[in-house]
Amino acid sequence: MRRAALAAACAALFALPGPAFALFDDNVARDRIEVLRRQVEAAAKLVDERLAKIEANAGDRRALVDLATQIDALKTEIARMRGQLEVLQNQIETADKRGKDLYVDIDTRLRKLEQPKEAAAAEKPPADAAAPAAESKAYEAALNQFKLGNYPLAVAAFQGFLVTYPSSKLAPSAQYWIGNAYFAQRDYKQAMAAQQRVLSAWPEDAKAPDALLNIASAQDALGDRRGAQKTLEGLLAKYPQSPAAASARQRLTQGAAKK
Repeated sequence: MRRAALAAACAALFALPGPAFALFDDNVARDRIEVLRRQVEAAAKLVDERLAKIEANAGDRRALVDLATQIDALKTEIARMRGQLEVLQNQIETADKRGKDLYVDIDTRLRKLEQPKEAAAAEKPPADAAAPAAESKAYEAALNQFKLGNYPLAVAAFQGFLVTYPSSKLAPSAQYWIGNAYFAQRDYKQAMAAQQRVLSAWPEDAKAPDALLNIASAQDALGDRRGAQKTLEGLLAKYPQSPAAASARQRLTQGAAKK
């Protein structure tokens, strides 16, 4: 473009009529040519500057388009992450509600617990009163750890109780609270295993239906709704008159209502 402009200017110069051109001597002609050369260079410079601005603006537009594309992609990713966050929050709220329901149930049962000292004293003759008193003290110490929320210590204390007093009348209850302590720590598989020991070792004990109820709670917490339903139905079939059976009926009714 610059060469074309310069050529046009030179052509215009030399295209002047002969007489008019002859009016100028060599110096004047050189001056005019220099002026024209400067004008052509100035015009070419101006053209270059305008072309550079146009190219720069085009680059800016491309950058803006790329930036807009990246922003749209980020908005899509943020929306996806928000959706995942809502799902996780809903799962956490559901798990917390189940945990609270279980803790309310446990608290109710704690209030109805027999007095260990009185039960042990009634079951043993006076000559053996020292042994039941020791068992009762050990059992109460472990149960207090559970009430305080020291669940790992409660598990250890109840396990120690079972090792020391394997034939105690309080052994089924000790095993039952081991399962509850695991559940409180959200170790649902260990909780179910502990409650299964209650059922296998003391199937006729009063804690057996409670153990089944807590197994159903653990299955529900793990998402095994069908397994929990079958466990509750088995509880009703085997221990229909137990206090735990009333809770089982209520849960089954609530489960049926949600479907």
